[in-house]
Amino acid sequence: MTETVTRDNRRALDGFLDSFERLEPTWARNGHAWLQPVRRAALGRLADLGFPTVHDEDWRFTNLAPMVSTVFRSAASDGAHVDTASLAPFALSGCDGTRLVFVNGRFALEASALSVLPAGVRAGSLAQTLAGDRAALEPHLARHEDFQREAFSALNTAFLTDGAFVFVPRGTVVEKPIHILYATVPGGAAVATHPRTLVVADEGSQVSVVEEFVSLGDGAHLSNAVTELVVGAGSVVGHYLIQRENREAFHVSTLRGQQGRGSSLTLHTVLLGGALTRRNIHPVLAGEGGECAINGLFMANGGQHMDSYMKVEHASPRCESRQVFKGILDGQSHGVFHGRIIVHKDAQKTDAKQTNMNLLLSEDAQIDTKPQLEIYADDVKCTHGATVGQIDEEAIFYLRSRGIADASARALLLYAFAGDMLQRIQIEPVRRHLEGLVARWVPQGSLLEGYR
Repeated sequence: MTETVTRDNRRALDGFLDSFERLEPTWARNGHAWLQPVRRAALGRLADLGFPTVHDEDWRFTNLAPMVSTVFRSAASDGAHVDTASLAPFALSGCDGTRLVFVNGRFALEASALSVLPAGVRAGSLAQTLAGDRAALEPHLARHEDFQREAFSALNTAFLTDGAFVFVPRGTVVEKPIHILYATVPGGAAVATHPRTLVVADEGSQVSVVEEFVSLGDGAHLSNAVTELVVGAGSVVGHYLIQRENREAFHVSTLRGQQGRGSSLTLHTVLLGGALTRRNIHPVLAGEGGECAINGLFMANGGQHMDSYMKVEHASPRCESRQVFKGILDGQSHGVFHGRIIVHKDAQKTDAKQTNMNLLLSEDAQIDTKPQLEIYADDVKCTHGATVGQIDEEAIFYLRSRGIADASARALLLYAFAGDMLQRIQIEPVRRHLEGLVARWVPQGSLLEGYR
């Protein structure tokens, strides 16, 4: 580690340590005292770990120097009020389900929409639940995501104050998706938020949750988010993450899924914004016969950097997992896909597949892809693969021979490449929402109106 990186890393850590000392007394007064030992342990672990560098194998393709050299001010004490009209563009059209809005990491009740949910279902502010219902959170909160090994998870846990809490009781089906909108209002100085999401789906239940990260204005900020999904035996859970923050934003989000016997977990990730983005996905198939599907799309241009890291653990027999991630890179952007499938000794009859496909639209765009298998069982079926290419000129020629202009042909092919991932989304309002975002990203995307 160079002297400069060491100095920046230390300064970044000191900044967060100082913020913690200032904020800790307010947390104790807000009824969060029972969580203080966990926060303190996470802070101590962060001080021990430091922020990762390119010398760490899991971060070798992502240089965090621009992030750690930025001095962030905690947004925890900022007001959560915002003009609700500014949030209108981020609504899920055609979806009238529950919508939880968080501004600068704090729950904004006036901007949220709390629809009628089935009996026993809870969807609301984690901070309010922390203060009033310790028993609902203690068995799961900070119990699954490992802050002992991950610096950003330790940072999130140390500053754990608010976020979303969703609980679905046994045998209950929530028909409409629950939309969680995390909005950051950048200020004169760079701000940092650490939202925490906890979703507990009890045995035999069904629920879909959409987490969306946006910026309300320009300016640098850090979103350091952690989501813990507890997927009970026989339950069906869908999770969607949409990241479309501004081009000065730093974004690190970590999802940890704990799956019970015969459960089904489907994860969708779409990354469009940010200057530097790191998405960590870590489901653990802990119960026999579980299924997990991970679908992802990242689209970068300019100087954006997008890093997607998967770690899928097969810990029980007869489980199935599928990973399909696609990337489109233009300009001088840099994409990273690092996928690991770990099959433990007792996870016989595992069926796992991992695929990463990428399109490079310019000579300066770069992709680093590293699919990886670690197998400790002897009766498994596992495959992995990756491809990197450019737009097929023969396909362009075919479309042009049918009277389609060159720009429209290229836009159509890009949209089709990305659209394959979107078609995997079964919730129509979410799919339509993403189709519009992808069409606006595609160069000459306005030409698609006659073809979509």
